[in-house]
Amino acid sequence: MLYNAKYIIPGLVVAVAAFTAPFWLNIGTPSYTYPDVAVPTGEDSKQCVEPKEWMRTQHMTLLNTWRDEAVRFDKRTYVATDGKKWDISLQNTCLGCHANKVDFCDKCHNSNNVQPYCWNCHVAPKGNE
Repeated sequence: MLYNAKYIIPGLVVAVAAFTAPFWLNIGTPSYTYPDVAVPTGEDSKQCVEPKEWMRTQHMTLLNTWRDEAVRFDKRTYVATDGKKWDISLQNTCLGCHANKVDFCDKCHNSNNVQPYCWNCHVAPKGNE
């Protein structure tokens, strides 16, 4: 028999409701929408290193992996999931298409309140000049 059941059961109900409230309150709200960014330009802009949806969520992991492989292991070639080979280089590979930092990088980073440290070492692109 539960002693003080009249307090324990309502307390559990309140705790479960409080814990699950964020999930219940977000039912029916639209999912995340990506900000409008500048369409990449450049000679190879029709194809990115990996598919667009993958790059939206995993580009920082990819860049960190590239940094480690290039600096620590002197590996300079990345083989994408489609088998295509790319140079491991932020400046030469990524910025070849995504040259407009303000209209491409900054829009997503600012909308997600992220301050990447790429430009501590790399020269920030000035755009499509």
